[in-house]
Parts: sequence; structure tokens; C-alpha cells
Amino acid sequence: MKQFQVKQRFTFGGEKFDIRDSFGNLAYQVEGSFLEIPKRFIVTNSRGGEVCQITKKFLTFLPQFTIDMAEGHSFYLQKEFTFFKDRYTVENLGLILDGNIWDLDFRLKRPDGMLVAEISKELFHLTSHYSVTVLEDSYADLVISLVVAIDYIEMMEDTST
Repeated sequence: MKQFQVKQRFTFGGEKFDIRDSFGNLAYQVEGSFLEIPKRFIVTNSRGGEVCQITKKFLTFLPQFTIDMAEGHSFYLQKEFTFFKDRYTVENLGLILDGNIWDLDFRLKRPDGMLVAEISKELFHLTSHYSVTVLEDSYADLVISLVVAIDYIEMMEDTST
């Protein structure tokens, strides 16, 4: 089991923030592109190795992302059109997204129902703070990538209102 704290930090010239484990050690770094179309994020591990690239599709009505994992697997995240609550479709992931995505309090489960990860947004912070618990270590990179993409969508909606 691994636990992470995701604390987004804004800098002039793009997004850049660290993701730390439960001991406060650097686990991942996220760097967003600046003035690049389409918007892109690169997630690296603590040794500097690339974990994934997250690319926002250009000119779409609702946000869509392609998440290319370093080991070759890709999956797609798309926000659905709803009136009251946020809903996301994740294709080619092999996991089920369950919970209240609107409040960013959700779980990832395997198709057999086994819990893989829990993600919850901490309230009362100026920037986004998440607590991420990954129960199966092999899913850590994938879960962190998904959290970064969903957080970017939420951040863009917060700044547009």
C-alpha cells in the first residue's frame, strides 16, 4: 500500500508541483507545458524517469485527455455533459471509477470489485490538495496520472467561473 499527498502549486509559466509519499519523500513531479497547444503534462518519478504524458485534445466541447503511460499502455479521460454533477468516462483503463467525482472523493476498482485506490480532495486550501491511497502498488503510476488529469479539468473550471 502506498499513500501520496498531491499539493498543486502554480508558477508563472505553467503548472509545476511535487507529489510526496506518506513520509514526505518526493515520489513524482508534474510539469505542465506553457503556451503549448495542445496542453501537455509530463509526470516523472523521483529518479527523473518519465511515468506518463497527459495530453489535452484540442478544440473539443468538453475536456478530453489522452494519457500515455511510459510502459506503452494508453487510456482516455473525457468529461461528460451533465447539469448538476461532474461525470467522467475513462476508456481503455481496465478499472471502474466509483464514488462522488463531483466532490473528488472516489475509488478505483478492478472489474472483480477489488479496491485498487481511494482518492479524496482535501477542502479549505487555496490550491488543490488530494490524499491518494493506492492499495496495489503496481497501479500507483496509473492512479497518479488519472488524478493529475482530473485535477486539471477541475482547476480550469474553477478559474472560468
